[in-house]
Amino acid sequence: MELHDIVLPLGSTREDVKRIAAKKAHLEFSKVRTFRILRESLDARRKGDIRKVYSVEIDEALLEKKGLEIPEVGERAFRPIVVGFGPAGIFAAYVMAKAGLRPIVLERGLPIEERAKGVSALWEKGVLSFQANAAFGEGGAGAFSDGKLNSGIKDKEFVSFVLSTFVECGAPEEIAYVNKPHIGTDRLRGVVRALRERILSLGGEVIFSSEVTDIEEKGGALRVKAKETYETDRLVLAVGHSARDTYQMLLSRGFLMESKPFAVGVRIEHLQEEIDFAMYGVRSDPRLPAADYKLVEHTKAGGVYSFCMCPGGYVVCASSEEGGVVTNGMSYHARDGKNANAALLVGVDEKDYGEGVLAGVAYQKSLEKAAYTAGGGAYRAPCQRVGDFLRGRKGSLSGEVEPTYLPGVTPADLGAILSSRVTEALKLGVTAFEKKIRGFAKEDALLTGVETRSSSPVRVLRGKDMRSISHPEVYPCGEGCGYAGGIMSAAVDGVKVALAIIKESGNV
Repeated sequence: MELHDIVLPLGSTREDVKRIAAKKAHLEFSKVRTFRILRESLDARRKGDIRKVYSVEIDEALLEKKGLEIPEVGERAFRPIVVGFGPAGIFAAYVMAKAGLRPIVLERGLPIEERAKGVSALWEKGVLSFQANAAFGEGGAGAFSDGKLNSGIKDKEFVSFVLSTFVECGAPEEIAYVNKPHIGTDRLRGVVRALRERILSLGGEVIFSSEVTDIEEKGGALRVKAKETYETDRLVLAVGHSARDTYQMLLSRGFLMESKPFAVGVRIEHLQEEIDFAMYGVRSDPRLPAADYKLVEHTKAGGVYSFCMCPGGYVVCASSEEGGVVTNGMSYHARDGKNANAALLVGVDEKDYGEGVLAGVAYQKSLEKAAYTAGGGAYRAPCQRVGDFLRGRKGSLSGEVEPTYLPGVTPADLGAILSSRVTEALKLGVTAFEKKIRGFAKEDALLTGVETRSSSPVRVLRGKDMRSISHPEVYPCGEGCGYAGGIMSAAVDGVKVALAIIKESGNV
């Protein structure tokens, strides 16, 4: 049976939860055979008196827990090809490999081990690699952005499959039930590597440094040009949201695509202990996780919201093109950094960047180049104190909050980089958020820019059958094609696309 709203004080153990659950279920504790925590969350409504809230499954019998059924199909005339090895591509390839389809993955970047070296070179020395950065390579953009797994999607069966697979590959067990699960950038790398090894053991193939430069129709099949040329009749297009050259190629090949709204803005940093105090009413308690927040405000200049909040984290360089600065946030599993950071974003659409499928891409590039110039080159980022930003002056960076962005920051007026509407919306949003979180608009909180790639500016159109409307052999998938917004939703989309291909392949 399932029990909900089991409230216990901080510091309670798993055995405490089990004991209270058994009592509520009128079961003898020693006879309990099935006990699973389904959900764990914090009730922080009463500051200084934080409680943990649990939902559990408990029974005196051993209960079989059914997982996602993946039929075995076996080999076909063509092996399916997956383009991109981020969350969507990884799970599409994994599910097809489990069905016996032996997929081939083509990834433009490098394996996670080599990719990490390239990212370190960018963050420490300002040297950009086009194959090994925080956007391209094994694991996708999420591999260097905290590994947050919370999502608004409601497909419990698919979510459970993704989470359990992560746990089997080395992720912390609690991601299966905590309210806001995350793996951490440090631990996610091992999980990604373990997933790759599973795909290989099931007959799949992963080819790195293999950028797809052309997709050509050929008599009911496709000719896919990368380092080598491949033929297939099923192609999963799981490119990330930064594959701008791929968007251009798809457009030239007649794929039906459209521009889609996205968001731009900056990263804001506070001292983590100040966020803890604002959210919990205490500055430090080892029984509590580093506090996070989620904020939304509708202003006269447009909607403003926080995104990808990283407790105890770092602002990082996510640039993937020469001469452009892109910011993102990450934290390690322990979330024990001195600062908290989050993106502060404002929605933009055709009224901001004009018409045309790739107009949003051009808009992103213009902001990134302006940020690079304002930062002074070498991928340094423009940075500004909140107090100075609200007053419209460049100011200095002296203050209690120290910037975490690497390879470094330069004092700049972010309002001169962003549009007047986005700037006005951010000012109104920061002021409004102060009423929700005391200290949010603190004078020496930091803003670093620009954040431009929270989601794809393009959608590759597909039908209910998951196929491209214009190219039925192609299955647009994940965040880069406009069908997801984070690790979990991208991974689930990859699973669904794979199951659609399996169903067609095996008459199931």
